[in-house]
Amino acid sequence: MAKIQKQLMITSFFNKSKPTNFIIVFVVTLLAFVLARKSLFVEGLSFEVLMKQLVLVFVALVSILLLNFIASKNSLTNKSNYEVLLFSLFLLYITETTNNANILVSNFFVLLGLRRIISLHSQKDIKKKLFDAAFWIGVASLFYFWSILFFILIIVTLMLYPDKNLRHWIVPFLGILTVFVISCAVSLVVYNNYFEIFNYPPGVSYDFSNYNALRYLVAITVLLSFGIWSSFFYLQNIRKQKKRYRVSFKSVIVAALIGFIILVLAPDKDGGEFIFLFAPLSIIIANYIEIIQDKWFKELFLSVLVVLPFILLLL
Repeated sequence: MAKIQKQLMITSFFNKSKPTNFIIVFVVTLLAFVLARKSLFVEGLSFEVLMKQLVLVFVALVSILLLNFIASKNSLTNKSNYEVLLFSLFLLYITETTNNANILVSNFFVLLGLRRIISLHSQKDIKKKLFDAAFWIGVASLFYFWSILFFILIIVTLMLYPDKNLRHWIVPFLGILTVFVISCAVSLVVYNNYFEIFNYPPGVSYDFSNYNALRYLVAITVLLSFGIWSSFFYLQNIRKQKKRYRVSFKSVIVAALIGFIILVLAPDKDGGEFIFLFAPLSIIIANYIEIIQDKWFKELFLSVLVVLPFILLLL
């Protein structure tokens, strides 16, 4: 009986990486997409619209797999699946994050850049990783301008090591410059204008009235309160990590802060901007869940995060 009860606990179920876990995560993600597009199903889907939605679902699912790769490959979590579960649940908390195609694609490229930044701890192929990170973040900014702020993460990470090799500081700027040159060339061919492809000047808005809905207020309160609480323990846990991984852990915190800044600056407060906060926040909270010693508190902590989005769907 005790063994069966343990298997039924959410924390035990997601404690180890299993194919079943990803099936559940993919179902939750798909549910978030469907709920965000209820009007499309009522009005009817054309083939073109259906294909576009399938592509967006694919981008979201690949982003989840990429997040799992970043966390497990760089020992940010203990090879559990908490981070991907949390990411999918966050999509369900704020289903609007799945609506904006440009933001979804931009976040995917940000994750590609984050993957290269986090992997700098190996101290191998540093220049290549720095170039790739800057390049992918540059591409991400073409879809959503404010994602360019993640370029700051590259500079901060170099400062944290610290790196005295001047060439390493130049390479990220070459990565951004490469994106700029290629974009100008494409823009000239397609639009007969060098800068038509750029979304510039970027908009900024400090009007948060869209968040006044009860569903938003509850979701934001839960995400920020659980995130801030977990961050305190996450920062303490950095000291216990191997020296080579400490900068990677700190980079995740910086990424979360940048995601929050993007949320504040976003010109259209339609909920989509929250997705830039989801990946680092998932890693931070997952890391905290893993270090909780009290099994029942761990179960309660995760259960609240799992149950609440389904309650919010009724609001």
